[in-house]
Amino acid sequence: MQRVLTSVTLLGLLVATAAAFAITEHLKLIKSPIFGVQVSSGPVFARHSGAKAVFSPVCKCQTSVARIRFRLRHPQRATVSIVEEGGPKVATLVDNQLLGAHSLQHFPWNGRTEVVGAPVPDGVYNPQVKLGDHTYTFANKITVDTVPPGVHATGPKRDLFAGPGRSIAVRYELNEKAHPLVYLGNRKIILGHQTRPSSKIKWNGKLDGRSLPAGTYVLSIGARDLAGNETPAAKRKQVTVVLRYIELAPDRISARSGRPFKVHVTTASRRYAWRLGQRHGERRGRILRLRAPTTPGRYRLVVAVNGHATTAVVRVHK
Repeated sequence: MQRVLTSVTLLGLLVATAAAFAITEHLKLIKSPIFGVQVSSGPVFARHSGAKAVFSPVCKCQTSVARIRFRLRHPQRATVSIVEEGGPKVATLVDNQLLGAHSLQHFPWNGRTEVVGAPVPDGVYNPQVKLGDHTYTFANKITVDTVPPGVHATGPKRDLFAGPGRSIAVRYELNEKAHPLVYLGNRKIILGHQTRPSSKIKWNGKLDGRSLPAGTYVLSIGARDLAGNETPAAKRKQVTVVLRYIELAPDRISARSGRPFKVHVTTASRRYAWRLGQRHGERRGRILRLRAPTTPGRYRLVVAVNGHATTAVVRVHK
C-alpha cells in the first residue's frame, strides 16, 4: 500500500511539473502587445532594452527633446506617460488615443510637466504605456540633465610656431564627461570628439582652414555634455596663445661692410626665403649666414615662409 501511495505521489509531481512547464512555454509564446521600442534624445535611437537617453530641455539644441517610439501588434487605445523612476507620473503625452497596428508611433517629450509646463527636476524618468487594464513601464531610461559642464583647469600662456603638422596642445579638466569646446572670441572653432574629463585639445593656428596672422590670440575653453548643455561664456577658461611663423634673433644686427654675419632663424618650416638689399635666396637650417653689403647704411633683412614674413634691421658700417 505504501508503495502504491508513493507511486501516485510521484506521478502527481510529474504531472504537475509537466503542466507548469507547459504553461511556462505557452506564456513564452504569448508576444507582448508592444514591440520595437526606441528611446532617444537625438537622431540616433536606443533600440535595446535598458538603453538610456540623456537630454536637456533648456539646451536649445538637437538633444532638447526626448523621443519615444514603439509599435503595437493590434489597434488599441493607449495612454502614453512619463513617470519619475520609482515615483509619480510627471507628464501625459497622449491620453486614451486609438493607435494603429504595426505602424511606428512617435511621441516627443520636451522635459516639462503637463500641469505647470516648467522643466522637470534633473533625474531619471521612464516612458509608460497603458493599454486597457495593463500598464507597461519601459526599461529604457530617460535622464534629464540641465547643468552645464564646468571647466576646472586649463594650460597657461603658450607659444605656437605654426606650420605644416604643427599645433599647440591645451590641457583641460572637466567636472564630468563632455566634449571639449574651443572658442576664438565668440566663435566656436573646435569641438572635441572624446569625452574624457581630463585630456588635451590641439589648435593649429587656423580659422576656417586658413592660417591666421602672427600675433596674440585668446582662446576660451568650455565643454558640451552628453545632454547638450554647454559651458556659459562667463565660466569658460581662457588661454593666451602667441602665434608665430618665423622669428629672427637678434632682430637688430651690426655688421662690417662686406663681412659675414649670422642670424638664428626659428620656424616650423623646412625652408625659408630671405632678402637683403638686392640679394635674395632660399635656405634651410636654424642659422642663416650672409655677407653684409659693401656700402654702409641701414638695411632690412626679410625672412619669409608660407606667406608670413619677419624683419631684422642690419646696420652696416666700415
